[in-house]
Amino acid sequence: MRHSFFCIDAHTCGNPVRLVAGGGPMLPHRPMSERREIFVRDHDWVRRALMFEPRGHDVMSGAIIYPAYRDDCDFAVLFIEVSGCLPMCGAGTVGVVTAAIEEGLITPRTAGTVAIETPAGRVDVSYTIKDGFVDAVRLHNVPSYLHQSDVEVEVPDLGLLTVDIAYGGNFYAVIEPQRNWKGFEGMTASQIVEHSQRLREALAGICDPVHPENSRIRGVHHAIWCDVPLSNGADGRSAVFYGDKAIDRSPGGTGTSARMAQLHAKGRLSVGEHFRNESLIGTIFDGRVEGTVEIGPFQGMLPSIGAWARVIGHNTIYVDDRDPLAHGFQIR
Repeated sequence: MRHSFFCIDAHTCGNPVRLVAGGGPMLPHRPMSERREIFVRDHDWVRRALMFEPRGHDVMSGAIIYPAYRDDCDFAVLFIEVSGCLPMCGAGTVGVVTAAIEEGLITPRTAGTVAIETPAGRVDVSYTIKDGFVDAVRLHNVPSYLHQSDVEVEVPDLGLLTVDIAYGGNFYAVIEPQRNWKGFEGMTASQIVEHSQRLREALAGICDPVHPENSRIRGVHHAIWCDVPLSNGADGRSAVFYGDKAIDRSPGGTGTSARMAQLHAKGRLSVGEHFRNESLIGTIFDGRVEGTVEIGPFQGMLPSIGAWARVIGHNTIYVDDRDPLAHGFQIR
């Protein structure tokens, strides 16, 4: 049997976003957090087929649109990536909104704004249109917070690191320059991947954060390495690690949110202030602290991210059951 998927390919500030506009599996009309679990249990082959090689690659990111379960949302999104079926993806959301509006997949109730149901909760997005295209997007992300500070972890080939654990839609290890990691100078992306793999493995034995309001969200699967910016228009520079060996080409939406939550909790970023985060390729997300919020026992903040995305093509993908690589592969 041949399965056919119609996809709209885009990128958000350099990071790929593959929007599955046709062929995605039918899911019961339940809250998005429950649909995510059903998808992982029964349909994860779709994610692997569309994200992994030979149809995808090591940094592939994607999403599938569904009707919203919540009455206060325009539509729902399931995020599929090489790293799994994520609770939230900032770059993915910016790309989804851009592609879905430009291609006529959604009609917002109010022009210029959309409310999206994600597995992590509701997110609100505003956007501007120029010459018939989505020119810029501002994502109002889920409440974010610093979960644990100054965690000491022994990392092979680096030594002892002190990291913070912050949540911005996913849990992140936040690493700033220190005695055993001086920053990006002289480092390659592959070296950052290797350090991230070892860091995540080392953290797994000592740190297992659980979201206080959603126990389905737990564990440190991402890392954000932080340094001083190269651009005069930025306040910081970062590399977001996810999956097995992926470095986000954008500054990372949930990563920038986690970084801002960490800075805010440590008194280094106030309500109303911007944090312009630069990626390794020089693109910038314009973060802003919109307000404060309580998240269980934690004092958190409300982040927003200003970014842009561009549609780069239409793609009809076949997954043929006769193909021995139908469900994709990864080279370790």
